[in-house]
Amino acid sequence: MLATPQVAQVDKSIVNARDETVALEAAFGRSCRSPCGREQQFYGQKRCSKPRNRTYFDTLFNRALLFCVTATLVSAAAIAQTYPQRPVRILSSLSGSTNDYFARIIAQELTTSLGRQVIVDNRVGSLSIEIVARAAPDGHTLLSYGTPLWMLPLLRGHVTWNFARDFAPISWTTSSPNILVVHASVPVRSVTELMALAQSKPGEINYASSLAGSAAHLAGELFRAMARVNIVRIPYKGMGPALNALIANEVHMMFAGAPIVAPHVKAGRIRSLAITSAQRSPLAPDLPTVAASGLPGYESSLILGIFAPAKTDSTIINRLNQEIVKLLGRPDIRERVFRTGTEVVASSPEKFSAKIRSEIEIWEKVIRETGIREEK
Repeated sequence: MLATPQVAQVDKSIVNARDETVALEAAFGRSCRSPCGREQQFYGQKRCSKPRNRTYFDTLFNRALLFCVTATLVSAAAIAQTYPQRPVRILSSLSGSTNDYFARIIAQELTTSLGRQVIVDNRVGSLSIEIVARAAPDGHTLLSYGTPLWMLPLLRGHVTWNFARDFAPISWTTSSPNILVVHASVPVRSVTELMALAQSKPGEINYASSLAGSAAHLAGELFRAMARVNIVRIPYKGMGPALNALIANEVHMMFAGAPIVAPHVKAGRIRSLAITSAQRSPLAPDLPTVAASGLPGYESSLILGIFAPAKTDSTIINRLNQEIVKLLGRPDIRERVFRTGTEVVASSPEKFSAKIRSEIEIWEKVIRETGIREEK
C-alpha cells in the first residue's frame, strides 16, 4: 500500500516560492496568495491548524502566470521590433487637399524612420474612411483624416462606420483655427460689438460659408448657438467664392483661414475681430480669441490626425505615435505646416481620443438644436 504523501514533503519542492509571490505582487499591485487563510492538505482530510502562505497549486499557478506575463512582454517587444513587415499605406482624401498635404509630409518622413515605404492613397469622399474601417488591424493600413471623420455621422444620420468601434487614434497632428472677419463697412470692432449688433437686428446679419458641414459653416453655427443670435447663413460652393462675396459687401461676416484673409485684412477690405482657437495663436498674434472677447468656451478648429483600425496592437500605436510626434517636432516641419495657416499639435493617443469625445459631445448638441445636415 502506498504511503500518503505529507504536506511537508511538498513544501520542500517549492523553491523561492515567497520570492515569486513578492515579484508577482509587485507587478500586479495585489496579493497573489491564496484567498483563504486555512489551506487544505492535498491527500489527507484534515485542515492545517495554522494558515500557510502557499499551497503547491498556488505555486504552480503563480509560476504559470509569471510565464504568461513574460511571454506577453516578449511578444509585444517582438511586434514592435518587426513592424512594419511590408509597405504601409495611408488613406487620405483628394490629392491637393490640406489633409493630403500633411499626409504626404508624414508619409515621406515615416518611410525613413520605419525603414519601409509609406505611401499615400487618395480616395474620393468618405471612401478612405470606409476602407480603413474594414482593414486588418496590423498597422499597415492607416487613415489621415480630420473633423469629418466623427462629424459626418452626426450630419448624415447614418454612415457605414462607427468612430468608437472602428478606429484607434494615433496622434492629433495639426489644428487649423479660423479668423472671424467682417466687411470693412460693418460698424463693429470686437466680438462683443458684433453680438450686440446681431441681437439688435435679428435675421438681418448674414455670414458666408462653403458647403454644409465645412469648418467655416460649423464655426458660424457654433457662434450663432452660443451667442444666441439670429444670423443667416449664405452658402457658397467654396471658400474662394465666399470670400469674394464678403469683399464685395454681399455678406456681413465669415469665418476663414488666416492665410486667405490676411492680404485683404492688410489692404483694409475686411476687418479681423478674433481667432477661433482656444488660446491666442502665432498665426494671428495680435488677435484675441473669440472666447476671450465675450463668448467664453467658444472654440472651433479643423482637426487633423492619424488613425489605425480598431484593435491594432498598442505597441504599434505607440511606435507610430512616437515617430509622428518626433517628426512634427522638427523646426523645418513645423515651419512648413505653419505656412499653411496650421499649427502642429502632435498629441498622444489618449489626448487625441479625449479631444474627439469632447468634440462629439459639443456638436451633438449644436446639430440637434440647429438641424444642420450635410448637403448632397
